[in-house]
Amino acid sequence: MPHDTALFFGQFLRAPATVGAFAPSSRRLAASVCAPVPERGEPTVVELGPGTGPFTEEIQRRLDGRGNHLAVELNEPMAALLARRFPLVDVINGDAADLTRLLTERGLGRADVVVSGLPWAAFPAASQRRLLDAVCSAMSPGGAFTTFSYVHAIPLGSARRFRALLAERFEEVVPSRTVWRNVPPAFVFHARRPRLGSGMR
Repeated sequence: MPHDTALFFGQFLRAPATVGAFAPSSRRLAASVCAPVPERGEPTVVELGPGTGPFTEEIQRRLDGRGNHLAVELNEPMAALLARRFPLVDVINGDAADLTRLLTERGLGRADVVVSGLPWAAFPAASQRRLLDAVCSAMSPGGAFTTFSYVHAIPLGSARRFRALLAERFEEVVPSRTVWRNVPPAFVFHARRPRLGSGMR
């Protein structure tokens, strides 16, 4: 949507380190990132950094009224837009590092799936560790975590550090093929079974 692109770009100019991209993700990338969301049962799905909602829309399509869907967005204008657009989603204008508390306050226990749109390569080492530890602590033992990285970020030291953290924190990490139909092109990390306590500090 043109309005989404304008809002996204405007917020990127205001805070590039927390927004991390200048345009919303494509439907093709959303389908790949949200693939672990089960299409049966009553799962608790958490979305981090939903932005204007391309992943939110795909998660809602897969849930089709089932389970619980929390979307945690630090950027206030984007959170407000998301709440208006998706009234069935529990949109929280807050910090992903508070995930365990946010789930506990809602009586939801641990998350079955965590879908992340956060710009991990833009974060310093301490923030990467803090946020990923919060994710792992909030997940069920057999839970799934997905996030993505832009192809151009592969050589960055921060991106390599994040990939190493994923390998430390999860028993299984599988990268997808490149999603070329996204601006910029990206690939997805599918991680499963958090190693609670492994390397956390």
